[in-house]
Amino acid sequence: MSRENALRRALDEFDSGRFKATLAKRIAIPTESQNPDRRADLAAYLHDNLLPAFKAMGFETRVAEHPAAKAPFLIAQRIEDPARPTILGYGHGDVIRGFDGQWRDGLSPWQLTERDGRWYGRGVVDNKGQHSINMEAQRAVIEARGRLGFNAKWIIEMEEEIGSPGIGQVAAAFRDDLKGDIFLASDGPRPVASRPALVLGARGAQLIDLVIEAREGGHHSGNWGGLLSNPGIQLAHAIACLVGPKGEIRVPALVPQGGIPANVRAALADITLEPSPGDPEIDPDWGEPGFTPVERVFGWCSFEVLAYETGNPKTPVNAVPPRAFARCQLRSVVGIDQKAVIPAIRAHLDRHGFHMVQVSDGRENYFPPTRLDLDHAAVRFIANSLAKSSGKKPVLLPNAGGSIPNHIFCDDLGMKTIWLPHSYPGCSQHAPNEHVPVALFREAMALMTGLYWDLGEASRADLGI
Repeated sequence: MSRENALRRALDEFDSGRFKATLAKRIAIPTESQNPDRRADLAAYLHDNLLPAFKAMGFETRVAEHPAAKAPFLIAQRIEDPARPTILGYGHGDVIRGFDGQWRDGLSPWQLTERDGRWYGRGVVDNKGQHSINMEAQRAVIEARGRLGFNAKWIIEMEEEIGSPGIGQVAAAFRDDLKGDIFLASDGPRPVASRPALVLGARGAQLIDLVIEAREGGHHSGNWGGLLSNPGIQLAHAIACLVGPKGEIRVPALVPQGGIPANVRAALADITLEPSPGDPEIDPDWGEPGFTPVERVFGWCSFEVLAYETGNPKTPVNAVPPRAFARCQLRSVVGIDQKAVIPAIRAHLDRHGFHMVQVSDGRENYFPPTRLDLDHAAVRFIANSLAKSSGKKPVLLPNAGGSIPNHIFCDDLGMKTIWLPHSYPGCSQHAPNEHVPVALFREAMALMTGLYWDLGEASRADLGI
């Protein structure tokens, strides 16, 4: 009964091909949540595959339905001692559309294929492979120790790729089944492929619609040009009032007033962006001046214009348009009050004379920003465990650049949230040829097994809970 024995068990499962065979069965289920014809496959993934796997590990399981959800959820728990720490795991079994026929010759989205040191298949990293690694790591610890040493809970959803519309209501309805001390999950890529990573939250995302309704119908530009206000021109100037020519945000309420915290800045200084083949070249002068590219995407806010329309773009006519519309987006970090964003934009535009611009939320369900304190004891404990297993200094990412429903677990359920990604930026998730280097997955198996073993020996004080 030792950490090394647990690692050997997990790596033997990997090296023998048994883990690959398990994952292949999961990849073969076409769980496209964006395809209404796959509803039965979404349920089958939980009922026929994951549920038996959790039961074999000694978990109590249930498949939960909720009126707000478009697909079922699996909830599992293994309570060994209520006095011990409780760890909640997460994964999603749904995948983006497979794009059959667009993959390289000999590859299929629904068949796990090894080629040139990589595993290919839809969901291999997003997210079937990642939660499968964590499940197998827990199984190796149970077999080696006879128990985990902590209480384990899981939630697996089947609607992440359509925006997780029901996860908030499901979490509220099954709060007692999900409540824990630490949320520990794997999704997305490592920022640096060669190093383990801890991601402590996510940037928020908020859609903002700007509209000018000047009048009914367009009017001939020869007869009326110079006499009628042009909404397209007005809206362009209104946007320029909100954000500068290099993307710098000009509304104080849309950026953190204290700047980037010192510990966040120090963590980001340890990260170098690693472009993948096909990535666009970074514009060095774009964004908030005085910040590095890493700080701009992980430590600061960005304001984007996602769509802009005035007149008839496909078939322009000689008329002053009656209307202009822009859908914008604020990606925000901790320190931004999202409820204050629309009023702040409204007041800013009014001060600059743009009373004609209507400002509204582009969509009701937005993601608030989250970030666990980088100096929290649980962060130090997990980072030390990863370093022990890998011999590498882990990357500490204060928050992901994108947005995920991390607030459900952080704010609503009150847990410390830490993500441990088992992928890399060039994995082609959401595109044909989704893949992962086999060596990265093997390392991830060792990392998670070692971590779960260490958590089984940790006190609540060790984890700061």
